[in-house]
Amino acid sequence: MAKSTIKKVILAYSGGLDTSVILKWLQEVYDCEVVTFTADIGQGEELEPARAKAQAMGIKEIYIDDLREEFARDFVFPMFRANAIYEGEYLLGTSIARPLIAKRLIEIANETGADSISHGATGKGNDQVRFELGAYALRPDIRVIAPWREWDLTSRETLVAYAEKHGIPIEMKRGKASPYSMDANLLHISYEGGVLEDPWDEPEESMWRWTVSPEKAPDRPTYMELTYARGDIVAIDGVTVSPAQALKLLNQVGGANGIGRLDIVENRYVGMKSRGCYETPGGTIMLRAHRAIESLTLDREVAHLKDELMPRYASLIYNGYWWSPERQMMQQMIDASQAAVNGVVRLKLYKGNVTVVGRKSERDSLFDTNIATFEDDAGAYDQKDAEGFIKLNALRLRIAGRKSRV
Repeated sequence: MAKSTIKKVILAYSGGLDTSVILKWLQEVYDCEVVTFTADIGQGEELEPARAKAQAMGIKEIYIDDLREEFARDFVFPMFRANAIYEGEYLLGTSIARPLIAKRLIEIANETGADSISHGATGKGNDQVRFELGAYALRPDIRVIAPWREWDLTSRETLVAYAEKHGIPIEMKRGKASPYSMDANLLHISYEGGVLEDPWDEPEESMWRWTVSPEKAPDRPTYMELTYARGDIVAIDGVTVSPAQALKLLNQVGGANGIGRLDIVENRYVGMKSRGCYETPGGTIMLRAHRAIESLTLDREVAHLKDELMPRYASLIYNGYWWSPERQMMQQMIDASQAAVNGVVRLKLYKGNVTVVGRKSERDSLFDTNIATFEDDAGAYDQKDAEGFIKLNALRLRIAGRKSRV
């Protein structure tokens, strides 16, 4: 794109080395005004230092937004109504945060009259796709600057050298630096790089930050009860909680019981395989509990249809299509299915495991003890009816069986 046409850019800014270098690079290469946006989505870091760094680099418009409640309410909870899980294992912790950041970038661009946005995602990963697909869906005329696809700063050493040359302060942390590339939010923390680049190497125990190892978890189980209304958690152990509060508490309790560790090789949308480790204690509990309350309250065919559609829904989120018409259409159907998903689930957490030990729904349960009982059902179910049911369903099998013997 013509650099001279870029007047004002909204930068997704963390205050770290990469985005601090990007900030200066944008000023130098594009000669444009930069607005910084820093999102608090539960990463557990102090964000105010980002303001001071941005001010020191001459930034006049600085946005630092607490998006934790919006993240949990409008993104994480709707996703868990679908029981979304990518490639059978990944709970989409990074993927689901990107559409919110894209949304806020565009909102700020509209508020400030900016013509462009910029992000620090590399050209090898999924995040560049997620940010940009979301941005284009919400504002088709937006221009995107992705420095990692333009500049020749290809290593940490070159970034540090650039920072030193331009007087960009670099926070030097004492002690041994983490060898991993990490991303955290209210739903999870991820780890990539370092020894994880060899899929055969086991990560060291010191890598994990949110969870104790199952071996060191308490020797006594923890019981808890989750109350659901329309498919969402509304109370824990009888105490009303907001979505963000629920997720924070479940992370704490789950992490203390060694729940939520994951080590996978996943297929990135850009075409490569990538090995990553994840801690998602609260999400692991939420998935198990939500399926439990659905097992009691959802019609069989509705539940099965949801399960058939779920992999497609999960792939849409993973690949960056949260704002697509097909995801929004599916979400309307999923949300409609949750009208009767009300009740309480009782869980036992023990050494890395989440076990459902009870579920009830006073109004919406489809479980009929009179029919399901192994005792006398007083005529609620005529077992003789099963004979005709079986013969009708066996008809095509019997016909095929006769043909195979000819």
